[in-house]
Amino acid sequence: MRLGWSNFLKLSGLMVASVCAWYLGYIFADIVPENSLSSAIENLQSIGEKPVLKAPPPKRQKCDHWSPCSPGSYAYRLLSGGGKEKFAKICFEDELLISEQKGNVGRGINIAIVNYKTGKVISTEFFDMWEGDFSGPMTTFIKNAPQGSLLLMVTHDDGSTRLNDGAKKAIAELGSKEIWNMKFRSSWAFIAAKGFNLPDNIQKEKINHSDNSKNRYNGWPAEIQIEGCIPVDLI
Repeated sequence: MRLGWSNFLKLSGLMVASVCAWYLGYIFADIVPENSLSSAIENLQSIGEKPVLKAPPPKRQKCDHWSPCSPGSYAYRLLSGGGKEKFAKICFEDELLISEQKGNVGRGINIAIVNYKTGKVISTEFFDMWEGDFSGPMTTFIKNAPQGSLLLMVTHDDGSTRLNDGAKKAIAELGSKEIWNMKFRSSWAFIAAKGFNLPDNIQKEKINHSDNSKNRYNGWPAEIQIEGCIPVDLI
């Protein structure tokens, strides 16, 4: 069968157009960078997609609280030691008063005294309750805390072996209910006020006893913490 002249021209034009299209595509792919093509394809694919809304990262609060204290309040957080390697910490108004970083934490009972009116630390000290006789010096340290001050206490390692009744009484007079229950390697945290009363609805004291069937660490219980907000106008 013979092709008509017009059909021949159409076929020839189609072949020429195909060759030109292939050649132009080859040149275009050689000139345009591959990453630009990929980006263009991704942009075309993303048309019509709903934008993904990302929540902003949470704002860090004082002493790493989950929620901020109300204006006119002090933030505090006390963390007992965990085993031998995780040291105790005391934070007040976003300042670490006692910590491994500051180099002023040690085995036994760690105490920070804070001026309630200014919110500034007056003194810090730790008292070894495993070796030596430091119950007496600790009792003196507590009794010498000025009126109108806050006392923040945490244990690291062991705070009970050489803790005598005189020291326990001095702490109990500040409002502690658990000091008489302190046992070998108990994790303990306590905050008290001298010369005024803290609100009833804040965390003041926690204790966690060593129990070989439940201990988080080999021979030591899990660390415990207390945290909260103290109004600045109590006195």
